[in-house]
Amino acid sequence: MVDKTIKAAFLFPGQGAQYPGMALDFLKSSKAAADLFALASDAMGRDMEALLRNSDAETLKRSDIAQPTVTLANLCAAAFLKERGLTPACAAGHSLGEYAALVSAGVVSPGDCLKLVVARGKAMQATVEKIAKQSGGRDGGASADADSAPGMAAVLGMAPEQVEALVKSLGIADLYAANFNSLKQVVISGTAAALAAAQDKFKEAGAKRVLRLQVAGPFHSPFMAEAADAFGPALESVSFQDPALPLFSNVSGKAVSSGAEAKELALKQITSPVRWIAEESAIAALGIEACLETGPGTVLQGLWRDSGNEAPVFAAGKLEEIEALFN
Repeated sequence: MVDKTIKAAFLFPGQGAQYPGMALDFLKSSKAAADLFALASDAMGRDMEALLRNSDAETLKRSDIAQPTVTLANLCAAAFLKERGLTPACAAGHSLGEYAALVSAGVVSPGDCLKLVVARGKAMQATVEKIAKQSGGRDGGASADADSAPGMAAVLGMAPEQVEALVKSLGIADLYAANFNSLKQVVISGTAAALAAAQDKFKEAGAKRVLRLQVAGPFHSPFMAEAADAFGPALESVSFQDPALPLFSNVSGKAVSSGAEAKELALKQITSPVRWIAEESAIAALGIEACLETGPGTVLQGLWRDSGNEAPVFAAGKLEEIEALFN
């Protein structure tokens, strides 16, 4: 049970957290959620309720579908929490989740946020399809051959600084440290050949496992430079305000000082590593009393627990989870 006056961090999940039917529980119970669905439908150019109700998991994995739908679900969860009387003391999001955090911090409006993630998703999907085609994949979506195309792999059981140092010292072309998720997990991006070569090297250096991830592309690496270029004009068209509460950046792992900085970091984020461990430490330093995973899934709860920070973390991605917080 959570007191509504608690000093809470809202943590927003990113792409990969999606599932069919998410956020529909908020739609019938929250005026704010209904308004967000209308904004998202307008930004997407299609009925978001029908999309979430009728799409299968494979369809939702596409970047151009996952990014607006996950962001909508994140925003609905945050809006429902606000309707129940709980507002964030600070906000952060993992990768795509950072856009909902921008809204919570008052940096961008919900409507502009949804327009941005539609543009971001399209740009990243186009880049993924181009990469997959060049690598012999089928369509560049989640169904592309993940073993032959560039992608990502999780390195388990090795210190983040050791992973970063190895990536630099191994001299393997097209290999990058992408997500510094926890003291137990770092994700690397690269070509299929680079990931295969790195697997044995990391195991020799002490990694417990190196697992190829079933994702559509080598995100948070220089491979996504074309997506960043394509997304730039959409980003420039939106006004960014100074944060009204502490907001943390994936790129720096630190608090964002201004709207101008937030906009600059939003573009860099597409090709830069996610420094989630540093963000968690910065959040804990604020004296946060609880963290809420404000959106679908449970990944961020696990990462927070792995961080060793003392504040409890709670699920807040479904209506029933949020209701349970206050009962």
